Amino acid sequence: MDKINNWLKHTPYKDFQLTIASADASFRKYYRLTKDKETVLLMDSSLEKESLRPFIDVTQRLLDVRVQVPHILEQDLELGYLIIEDFGNTHYLNVLNTNNFITLYKQALNCIVNMQRADTQGLPLYDKAFLHFEMDLMQEWYLKQHLNIALTDTQKKTLSSALESISDLVLEQPQNVFVHRDFHSRNIMLDAKNEVAVIDYQDAMCGAITYDLVSLLKDCYIEFERHEIEKLVLEFRDILGLKTDDKTFIKWFDFMGLQRHIKVLGIFSRLYLRDGKEGYLKDIPLTLKYVLETAARYDETKALVKLLKECQ
Repeated sequence: MDKINNWLKHTPYKDFQLTIASADASFRKYYRLTKDKETVLLMDSSLEKESLRPFIDVTQRLLDVRVQVPHILEQDLELGYLIIEDFGNTHYLNVLNTNNFITLYKQALNCIVNMQRADTQGLPLYDKAFLHFEMDLMQEWYLKQHLNIALTDTQKKTLSSALESISDLVLEQPQNVFVHRDFHSRNIMLDAKNEVAVIDYQDAMCGAITYDLVSLLKDCYIEFERHEIEKLVLEFRDILGLKTDDKTFIKWFDFMGLQRHIKVLGIFSRLYLRDGKEGYLKDIPLTLKYVLETAARYDETKALVKLLKECQ
């Protein structure tokens, strides 16, 4: 904290009061700086300074397409500090309920449409190799490390076949759009004017058209009725003007969800086991439920359901 206070002395925010705001799944920490009615956030990325340049880069790409992201007010890349605009404390997760989720999700759908207009030049590609790198986290961290399961050769073949089918379906859909990669209820905010604001986008990539849609509508922290979610999925397709039939587009959405949630099973397990973040354990059951329910709908992935149930 002394290091932060010493740095603040050389900024316009030297007289602001410093309080802890939050931490996230990475090693970043956030502090709120307050003076009278003015507040800003200090992002402390001193433990992962390499994340700052992507954050600054992606911030500008999103501002260029009128997505509301925090303006950067001060920066020190050497120390790992940014001072950014403060959107307050109201995350989607704080306010979503069965009465308002359709309205709030429709606002967020429009935000995805705008994000997908962002420049993707130079962003990493969500190619087949990376899709599988992410999905392999499940076997390593969820099955092997968390559940202490060593798969048999037969089970490994079953898993490999299912993952191949998933990546094929993901890559069958339109590609090369901006992907936030974590567009869910903890990273979407409502500002003082009740307008959508977006955070935590520094890991953006260039990938499939349904990725952020899945992150939003099949959120690992909150769940709504599938028939309502399917309506929103098809509404998104219509906003984009795609001529894809209902069954195909929903399958694209579902298989993108399988890729994401298989990955997340591994990530939540790793956050608990490696990083000591116990809170993510409670989010594994919903993530697993998404995988099992979705995989059971399709012939290509029914064997995956049997495998995962054997491991529980």
